[in-house]
Amino acid sequence: MPGLRELAERTAPRRERYVDLLRALAILIVVLGHWMVIVVTGGPSGLDGFSALEVLPWGRPITWLLQVMPVFFLVGGFANAASLMSRIRGGGDVQDWLLDRSRRLVRPTTALLVSLAVAALAARLAGVDPAQVGQAVWLASIPLWFLLVYLVAVFLTPLMHRLHRRAGLLVPLVLVGLVAAGDVARLALEVPALQLGNYVFAWLAVHQLGFAWQDGTLAVRPAVAVPLLMGGATVAVLLTVAGPYPVSMVDYAGMPLRNLSPPTLALLALAAAQLGVALLLRDAGTRRMRQLRPWMAVIAVNSVILTVLLWHMSAFVLVAAAAYASGLLPLPQPPKETGAWLLWKLPWLGVLVIVLGALVAVFGPIERRGLRHGDVAFHRRRAPRALSRPRPRTTATILGYGACVLGLLGVADADPADHGPFGLPTAALAGYLAGAALLRAAGAASDDRAR
Repeated sequence: MPGLRELAERTAPRRERYVDLLRALAILIVVLGHWMVIVVTGGPSGLDGFSALEVLPWGRPITWLLQVMPVFFLVGGFANAASLMSRIRGGGDVQDWLLDRSRRLVRPTTALLVSLAVAALAARLAGVDPAQVGQAVWLASIPLWFLLVYLVAVFLTPLMHRLHRRAGLLVPLVLVGLVAAGDVARLALEVPALQLGNYVFAWLAVHQLGFAWQDGTLAVRPAVAVPLLMGGATVAVLLTVAGPYPVSMVDYAGMPLRNLSPPTLALLALAAAQLGVALLLRDAGTRRMRQLRPWMAVIAVNSVILTVLLWHMSAFVLVAAAAYASGLLPLPQPPKETGAWLLWKLPWLGVLVIVLGALVAVFGPIERRGLRHGDVAFHRRRAPRALSRPRPRTTATILGYGACVLGLLGVADADPADHGPFGLPTAALAGYLAGAALLRAAGAASDDRAR
């Protein structure tokens, strides 16, 4: 694979490098936020933990800076629209695009899930309390909720982009209206089940704005960015300070109403403000990305971006388990309402960075191989003959995405408890792996057809 300098020097001039910068920053902020917010404790019964937001009211407004998943879905929409249109202009089809996208997402995710299952089984055989194993696996699998929704957004991209070309910004407006209806059902009608659609509607709305940015429907100029920033921030303040929504944009135990699960209008207001900031800083960020070294750094992060996201909580679990096993937990800590507590976290963060770096060194190559279309390592075996025909291949693609989504839903929705020998809900794990196998087979058929 070419080196970073070569990749940086041969980057196409038309590439929107600023989008890559935003993606890298968003994921790094997510990682830092999780590491800062989660507090691990230890005692005679084993490891435990809680969110610092439960006891730090002053930290809740700070989550407006740390909750950057809207930025990731925004740049995801931009990138998905750009790559889909490029594939179609080059004579490719939608199904090949979906399979190419799936290999980029599913390969690293499969590596994580299989590793967690093997580690959980080994821990149980070694005599570790099954409840502790289940809690550790649950904590390590927290990032999968994001991938679940993002897989849905990717699968729906061809359909939603077609709607975007016909209706433009009306599509995200309708989706925002559906989110509002879900909030009303939860707050006024007290029917929380009707708000479940917000998990999809809210993130699709942000994803659609990425489409609009990519094709120029959403102009990159102050006359657009400033109203988005000021309007979004104002609405978010009104909804959280004067309205019924909590200030925290990150969930924690004991919240009567949450902004993230499922997403609310308050979170979408924050997303609008973040979009305004992103558009305002676009020219400055683009100038910076024209410099070789900063652009090389962004390329390096983006080449393992999903690995960093998927494994950062595993790094947390490994460090916490090692500290507990060595007798370092529980450690005396400064009072959590003081600045000294934040300084106390710095050595902890340093150790986490080292461990995550080691995990990325091991598992990052899996993601980088998935970035190469038609990867021989990915499709070493020839596809089943039945999938050489278009209709079975299409069916395998649809079923593969569906099984992966349902499997991830079963994992993400599980409680931190004992779920059997693999630490994960067995049916959900099996369903996901079946979906991954279908996508792999369909991808192999697609590559065989292209040869």
